[in-house]
Amino acid sequence: MRRIMAEVTMLKTMTITDKQEILEEIRRNSTKKWEVIQALEKNNGLSWEEDGIVYMEGRIYIPNNKKLKEKN
Repeated sequence: MRRIMAEVTMLKTMTITDKQEILEEIRRNSTKKWEVIQALEKNNGLSWEEDGIVYMEGRIYIPNNKKLKEKN
């Protein structure tokens, strides 16, 4: 089975307000790598999108955005 090479990150321990801000930024940054789009199209239950957030194997996908990654 081919592994998805897209970067998947878990959010660090933060306040709920901090998490909500980051989730809103993720929703606004809708850029997805090709690997993420392919994983979502497979619809195999390991990757899904909910309320503008992409989950891959139970983790939140953080788009390739330096500002977002620095906050995480």
